[in-house]
Amino acid sequence: MAGINLVKGQKIDLTKGNAGLSNVIVGLGWDPAEPARGFFGVKKQANVDCDASALLLSENGKLVNKTNLVCFHNKQNPNNSVVHSGDNLTGDGDGDDEQIMVNLKAIPSDVHKVLVVVNIYDAVNRKQDFGMIKSAYIRIMNASGNTELVKFNLTDNYTGFTALICGELYRYGEEWKFAAIGEGAHAAHINQLAERYI
Repeated sequence: MAGINLVKGQKIDLTKGNAGLSNVIVGLGWDPAEPARGFFGVKKQANVDCDASALLLSENGKLVNKTNLVCFHNKQNPNNSVVHSGDNLTGDGDGDDEQIMVNLKAIPSDVHKVLVVVNIYDAVNRKQDFGMIKSAYIRIMNASGNTELVKFNLTDNYTGFTALICGELYRYGEEWKFAAIGEGAHAAHINQLAERYI
């Protein structure tokens, strides 16, 4: 069964009416855009290495501890409630390119948002941006049975941007919701993006 397709700015309940939902998988996917055709045929372009990360933010939207940045070089937060699947260097192939496992019930009480972002590794040196990526999406799946709950296709033109703020899981009272954000940003490295929230 396919999940609900969201549009930019839309919010949806995850746990309300789904009391047993605790473990979710945040799946992110993308494909390299077709390389430009030059005078002598197809130009070879370097793989665009997109990196998904999760920033675990406080109620006022702050990253209070650097261990609350879960990414390819810090694969889990201290209590393992948010765990990164590992780095995918190309984005080729079907399905999710990177996944972040989230145990909603185990997330520390001082964390109110799990902001999911993607940035391009070494974007400045490689002269790459999100105009070189197509079919980008973020989706939330129930880890029990891998059923898709929601999906958000990032269809805007992100040419010139080196980071994407895809969406966020956030607390709403005792429940968790998901918001589809889909904003482009300029951040050559995940640490630069994280600095915005300190």
